[in-house]
Amino acid sequence: MVIELAAFRVVPGAEERLVAERPAMLAALRARFPGCLAAYLTRQDDGSFLDVIVWRDRAAAEESARSVGTVPECAAWFAHIASSGGLRHVQVVDAWPGVPGGAGDARS
Repeated sequence: MVIELAAFRVVPGAEERLVAERPAMLAALRARFPGCLAAYLTRQDDGSFLDVIVWRDRAAAEESARSVGTVPECAAWFAHIASSGGLRHVQVVDAWPGVPGGAGDARS
C-alpha cells in the first residue's frame, strides 16, 4: 500500500463547499482509479488541510497524480484549493489493523 499526503489551503469561504462536494469527487475518483482504497480529509492545527489517500500500490497513486485533473468532479473540487503545500507518496511497511494478506495482518 501507498499513502498519498496532499497538503493545501482552501480559498477563504470555500470550506463548506469543499466538504459538501467531497463525496461526489471521491466517487468519481474511485470510478476512474479503482486502486483508491480510502480517503481522509483532515484539518491541521494551522487551519490548512491534509488529504490522506490510501492506494493499493505506488503505480495506482502515481497514475492518479498524473491524470486526476482530467476527471471533471476532481478538477471542480480542486478549484476550492488556494495553495498547495505539496504532494508526497509514502510506502506502508507495516499496518495495524492490517490489510488482509498484507503487512501487519495477523492472519498472514
